[in-house]
Amino acid sequence: MKSAEFIALSACTMMLTALGIDIMLPAFSEIRTHFNLPAASNTTAQIIVFFFMGQIAQLVFGTLSDRFGRLAIFRVGFPLYIVGGIAATYAPSLHIMFAARFLAGMGASAVFTTAIAGVRDRFVGDKMASTLSLIFTIFLFTPVFAPFLGLAILSFSSWRAVFLTPPLFAMVIFVWSLRMEESLPPERRNRLNWETITQSLKLMLRNSIFLRYTLITTFLFTGLSSWVSSSEHILGKIYGKPELFAWVFASIGLVAALSALTNSRLSSKFGARRTIRGLLIVYGVVGTLLLFSTFILGDPPPLSLFFIAVALLIGLNLAVEPNSSALAMESMGDMAGMASALYGTSFFFIGAALGSFISKLLLNTVFPLVVCFFLIGIATLVLVFGDRRPNDAPSS
Repeated sequence: MKSAEFIALSACTMMLTALGIDIMLPAFSEIRTHFNLPAASNTTAQIIVFFFMGQIAQLVFGTLSDRFGRLAIFRVGFPLYIVGGIAATYAPSLHIMFAARFLAGMGASAVFTTAIAGVRDRFVGDKMASTLSLIFTIFLFTPVFAPFLGLAILSFSSWRAVFLTPPLFAMVIFVWSLRMEESLPPERRNRLNWETITQSLKLMLRNSIFLRYTLITTFLFTGLSSWVSSSEHILGKIYGKPELFAWVFASIGLVAALSALTNSRLSSKFGARRTIRGLLIVYGVVGTLLLFSTFILGDPPPLSLFFIAVALLIGLNLAVEPNSSALAMESMGDMAGMASALYGTSFFFIGAALGSFISKLLLNTVFPLVVCFFLIGIATLVLVFGDRRPNDAPSS
């Protein structure tokens, strides 16, 4: 498989995560009606949160991919995702739907972990950051079209047809993935025993650079997950503009995709470390200005101001992630599978849990999310400027 096809396939496999979220957001109103929830309920946000929390399985899948290779684990993820998606579609209760979404998230985690590890197997350093950024750019166009696709399906069918779309897409990608080749040869695989696992975990947890950039991504994902899971509620209930949801969400997705594409060029020119510092400075400034604007203009702030700020913050967030991932992973070597799993589990599971807490506070106000963005900006700046190595120094 040539590099261009590998990048395209990796992006499409990662799209399973985005499609499993973004296409469903327009259907939340019908789901509230179907399950007899109040019109202003934000319980539907848990449909997204449980999917994110299924990413905790990355710890298992990452370890197994270091032992058995990337492809075996990569292909295990597809049936989990497909079965979970179908089960959620026909779930008789919200609790069963949440459990099915967790299962689908586990499947997505297997695909996500091995896709990232596969990139690490093939590329290093700034080239890895540039490649990851290009993959994320393709992947991030999903939020641009997915809400409109969801609305289009709802125009002639029900929310169940919307929920069935991601597993059907997964079937197509699974067939395509049969062309993918193994990126971790047998001689580079780790033994699967407790001693090896413990040793690898100790090495990762002692690696201050890995921990630093994993924390940065985790904090950023807290804001991202809170926004994504509550976006339909914020626009439809707090601002009272449900008809604008798909347009606003798609516009923010477009900004995010363009930001990731711009980052690909920036990281190639300036390197991942210089780029991430500049991006996080801008993030901190935007988060601070949004907080001051909310104090001055009231809560919620004017719709246009709030969503322009959110678009910038989400765009910066997703431009930072490929750099943060590359910097966290660059010294992991043959532990890339387990390192990717620990990295992904941290930002998906912990970030989603923190984001869920923020989402529950967003009843008739956006102030908790505004404060969240501000604090994330401060915390990530402290972390990134705590890395005082020379720009050409390796991780250790």
